[in-house]
Amino acid sequence: MQKSIIQNLKNFILEIGKDFIFIGEEYRVQVGKHDYYIDLLFFHRGLSCLAAFELKIGEFKPEYVGKMNFYLEALDREVKKENENPSVGVILCASKDDEVVEFALSRSLSPTMVSEYNLKLIDKKLLQKKLKEYIELADTATE
Repeated sequence: MQKSIIQNLKNFILEIGKDFIFIGEEYRVQVGKHDYYIDLLFFHRGLSCLAAFELKIGEFKPEYVGKMNFYLEALDREVKKENENPSVGVILCASKDDEVVEFALSRSLSPTMVSEYNLKLIDKKLLQKKLKEYIELADTATE
């Protein structure tokens, strides 16, 4: 189910997301002797940075932020070119508790970065709407 949602999401981002270039699905980053896989990895031409997307079928959990920060650090150390900006991450969840999200993100993002990224990335409401559609479609297909 998650694989088909990721495929649909990739196609949607490429279709609607201005300046996104697809790099990989289940993109492998190696840290130490361990392999980790990012659901979708793009390069954003306007921001001149890597953009990692992680899909979570259930409700947002604070630990997702730590995992994403780990991925972004690995990308910045091992994949990012010297002339590129720091990598950005997008965590897509089926649902969320706004207060939990606020607490989880309060120390990790500067308001300036959030503002700049919001202007150049895909509209959040449109992305949320599409994700819900893909999850409902996948649920229907498995019944």
